[in-house]
Amino acid sequence: CFREAPNRGIQVLGLKLRQWWITARLTATGYVGDSPFFVVDYLLRALRVAVLLSIWRTVLEANPGASPLSLATLMTYTVISEAFVQLVVVRTSLAEAFWQGTLVHYFLRPIGLVWQVLAESSGRWVLDLVLFSLPLIGVAKLLGIRVAPVSAEAGALFVLSLALAVSVGLALEFITGALTLASDQPVWLVEWVRRALSILLSGAMIPLNLLPWGLGEIFAWLPFASMAWAPLAIHTGAGEALRLLGLQFVWAIVLWPIAIALWNANREKVVGYGG
Repeated sequence: CFREAPNRGIQVLGLKLRQWWITARLTATGYVGDSPFFVVDYLLRALRVAVLLSIWRTVLEANPGASPLSLATLMTYTVISEAFVQLVVVRTSLAEAFWQGTLVHYFLRPIGLVWQVLAESSGRWVLDLVLFSLPLIGVAKLLGIRVAPVSAEAGALFVLSLALAVSVGLALEFITGALTLASDQPVWLVEWVRRALSILLSGAMIPLNLLPWGLGEIFAWLPFASMAWAPLAIHTGAGEALRLLGLQFVWAIVLWPIAIALWNANREKVVGYGG
């Protein structure tokens, strides 16, 4: 009996990993097959990076003391932010499942809802990494932009911070989904508001310490900052790593019980969205 228990655990883990891989692969290939214009999205994102880099260069060359961050740091921050934007501003298929009425199908499968959403999202994340992030980083290096972390320690902490950022982002995703059900508001209205707030308050586009009137110091304590600002600041050396990791850990612990409680209280309202 004692010999079979570890083997059973390994088998279960292997099965879950296989389920995750199949789901991720189907999602990635489905996105490419169903969205023939997905390349346009990548081109627009590349254009956004080019515009931001041009703005930083123009502003800081004209006013060298206008930013607490150097031009090189801002260039690195912008490239890494866009390369990992799918992770630092978590984007899942939850809103689409609401809209299409397919969310109910998730409850018919022998896999947890969070696990399914994570598996589907990771398929898109891996595809994005291969088709966009790695080429973007390669081009940035050719242009002389530093893309490596400021140190080996910062690189290791960046990976840990990125994992915590995904955890916080997923928790906020499910909280937003539960609030959408509770408020009976249009799915995409809530989703657009959430994404706009995430981009603005997380530091995904503009580093928080560049915001005026001390807003960055306030926003840094919010859970949104634990999604983008924390890993990006650690990577570029723009923030204190241990304090940022501590905040991420605290928000992950605080948000997940709230997300689970809100979801359990409102999951039966899914029928209102076509289930």
